[in-house]
Amino acid sequence: MTPLDLLRTNFGYHSFRGEQESIINHILAGGNALVLMPTGGGKSLCYQIPAMIQPGLGIVISPLIALMQDQVSALLQLGVRAAFLNSTLTPDEAREVIIRARQGQLDLLYVSPEKLVTTWFLDFLSALPLALFAIDEAHCVSRWGHDFRPEYTQLAVLAQRFPQVPRIALTATADEPTRRDIITHLELHEARIFIASFDRPNIRYTVVSKDNARRQLLNFLTTEHRGDAGIIYCLSRKKVEETATWLQTQGWNALPYHAELPSSLRKYHQERFLREEGVIIVATIAFGLGIDKPNVRFVAHLDLPKSVEAYYQETGRSGRDGLPANAWMTYGLQDVVMLRKMMDTSPADEQHKRLERHKLEAMLNYCEIATCRRQTLLAHFGEQLAQPCGNCDICLEPVETWDGTEVAQKALSCVYRTRIYDQRQQTYYQFGVNYLIEVLLGKEDDRIKRNQHHLLSTFGIGKELKVEQWYSVFRQLIAAGLVTVDLAGHGGLQLTEQARPVLRGEQKVHFRKDVKLGKQKQEKKYLRKSTLTFEGTDQILWEALRTKRLELANAQNVPPYIIFHDSTLAEIVQYQPSTLEELANLSGVGTQKLKQYGQAFLALVEAHRMNYGNQTISTTKKPLSVNNPVVLPETVETTLTAFNQGQSPLQIAEQRQLVVGTIYNHLSQAIEWGQLKLHQVISLPAEEISELEEVILNQPAEQGRSLKPVFEQLNGKYSYDILRCIQAHLWREVNP
Repeated sequence: MTPLDLLRTNFGYHSFRGEQESIINHILAGGNALVLMPTGGGKSLCYQIPAMIQPGLGIVISPLIALMQDQVSALLQLGVRAAFLNSTLTPDEAREVIIRARQGQLDLLYVSPEKLVTTWFLDFLSALPLALFAIDEAHCVSRWGHDFRPEYTQLAVLAQRFPQVPRIALTATADEPTRRDIITHLELHEARIFIASFDRPNIRYTVVSKDNARRQLLNFLTTEHRGDAGIIYCLSRKKVEETATWLQTQGWNALPYHAELPSSLRKYHQERFLREEGVIIVATIAFGLGIDKPNVRFVAHLDLPKSVEAYYQETGRSGRDGLPANAWMTYGLQDVVMLRKMMDTSPADEQHKRLERHKLEAMLNYCEIATCRRQTLLAHFGEQLAQPCGNCDICLEPVETWDGTEVAQKALSCVYRTRIYDQRQQTYYQFGVNYLIEVLLGKEDDRIKRNQHHLLSTFGIGKELKVEQWYSVFRQLIAAGLVTVDLAGHGGLQLTEQARPVLRGEQKVHFRKDVKLGKQKQEKKYLRKSTLTFEGTDQILWEALRTKRLELANAQNVPPYIIFHDSTLAEIVQYQPSTLEELANLSGVGTQKLKQYGQAFLALVEAHRMNYGNQTISTTKKPLSVNNPVVLPETVETTLTAFNQGQSPLQIAEQRQLVVGTIYNHLSQAIEWGQLKLHQVISLPAEEISELEEVILNQPAEQGRSLKPVFEQLNGKYSYDILRCIQAHLWREVNP
């Protein structure tokens, strides 16, 4: 079979995305590859399909037991011959896996890096025909990375012992130093590098300045994520437990996860998160590597991540199914102090510390920018986004800036003038933000008088700003690199060389207007619900499908998403298929799942029709005459109104919290009922449209309006959205 055949029959997808097909063909040709592809971008297909085609066994090196178990469970659901070897197996179970591998009964075998580099396992592999080695989460090899795993550095043995076997290293994110480490340690010097777009357009990025973080978090969860699965990251283990306990008292299903919890409890909490709906995990960075749960609707950070790479990796665990998701973060000045302290007191060498400080500065810059966050995030990875994204807090509510040059000079001057020379230490003692703000506001407390700082020219010169505004100013001065935190001086602030031009009046400074001068700014709430929602009786069908999925999953002891993703259930609600052929036309429904679950889900759709009737326009119903009044379903009317107001299908989908295919389905119905012209929706040359019409008209009559044969005849060149609109136009022409 060809890669495309396997993609369609086993995995239920109609076409490859991005570089997937090129990567697969490169591996099949015997090449090595380094693949950088965002979370949810389909990395696993890049080695799973070649392993199914090539003779021999594909070995997948995975860092986490839970990850390999879930991936194998998902593959077995698809009819793929896969297994894993890890410590959860009994001796008899492990022996059975080894026998199956020797007898050629497996296409894919998942192992940990620790097991792979043992002498007995390498000898075992030497006696087998091998299709490939796939090194998942390859960034773990880099000591510069945020998930460094020392055992990954031993994987160079693969190049030495098996030089003829293709190797593919995959990761969701890697900056230049990390990429160099991957290539060096895994001996991939001749490997072809594939870099997919890092853009995750379905994720909305939001950063708020910390002001009662618990209240802010509760407001975010209550307004946007009631009943959703999500991850909340905290910097310390203590804060993880306190936050999880507090959320439980507020009525949320929240569980803690960090390295000091007993391994059995960590496993139990992770299993609940994967298998139940609406569970929130509160965790340190110990949680999340390789988590495949597709319907995580939000990732929240209560503290500042250490780097943009870590932030991107962690936020990428939301919205893997392509549906709307939120990446929300609150941060404050104390986060910077804590992270700098952790970095400076770590046992790492100075070169490593310098790199970590540089990464923190990039993270601060991301938080304090006044332009599109997605553009800044992608630029960090060397990718340019031509236009602002329209799906981050700054794009949705553009940030005002103000000329803060004079205020900056006051703050910088106060930092300089308050320092006290310590004769014994022969260095300057610097003061922290709280003290500096009190001097600027003219507070005459005993400590200020004792230091004679009430006599300074900067004493009381900052009364035009409130305390919280001064905090914002100092936070932005640190992010701009004009001031740094002196941890040796107990968190005091000191000037950098970049401050000199500002103090001399040679350089202007502009600040984000976090708060209005003299008046607190109301917090903006973005009421975008990222949970899938349906209207009327569609909601009843949606819940019935989810209940059936959970029942099937529990019977097999697998997470619900392994049966079908939310996006597949949403398409069942949208199209309400009545035959196995129509169900097979939906995304994520392969041959094995169709055989195993098709009738069960079709029975639900049929029962729904019997109880509530067909709530959508029939696919075989003749359109009303144009002389008669047209009454479209309310949901179609809503889409049509927005489209006529100039919104694109993507914008409408985002605004209505629907998949874009649903919007095109609405537009095709409007075309069929004479409310839109084809050229208003589809921008293709007339000759090309005529050719597509010819293909559709030449399909056998018994096929009805199924577009799958048309899609396949055209080799997937045109999307179902385009074909559906052209078909609606044809139907309108032949049934006026």
